[in-house]
Amino acid sequence: MKRYRIGEIAKLTGVTVRTLRYYEEEGLISSHRSSARQRYYSEEVIIYIRRILELKALGFTLEEIRKIIELKAEDESGNKRRLELLSAYRMKLSESLEHRRKIDEHIGELEWHIRQLEGVEDSFQECPGRLCENCQYKGKCTFFRTDGEMS
Repeated sequence: MKRYRIGEIAKLTGVTVRTLRYYEEEGLISSHRSSARQRYYSEEVIIYIRRILELKALGFTLEEIRKIIELKAEDESGNKRRLELLSAYRMKLSESLEHRRKIDEHIGELEWHIRQLEGVEDSFQECPGRLCENCQYKGKCTFFRTDGEMS
């Protein structure tokens, strides 16, 4: 089995040496030390680092990632990790869909304001003002109350 020094792992994975040391301190990866106290990493660590980077890109925190990695000690088959990942992916998907819904709502609001401003001709200086009563946007306008008065 090939062993890699910390600089080699950093180049292969695209993370800094400092990040590798941090991941090791946090228990996300492990190294072996030579008699000269040099860190050496196995090829398995490359896979772990790539998985960590993938999970981070999907919005996982390092704490969430650590919990998944620690499941290896409980279940060599990997089934617990698979089930935990499946659950976590579903949760992240749900969060992302909600976030997308809010973004779509925000985009709709911006589009409405653009259409409103594009439709206003010479009376924009009166908004809000005397033209509010007959404005086609009064149902959505924050300046116009339902009782017909300006806010």
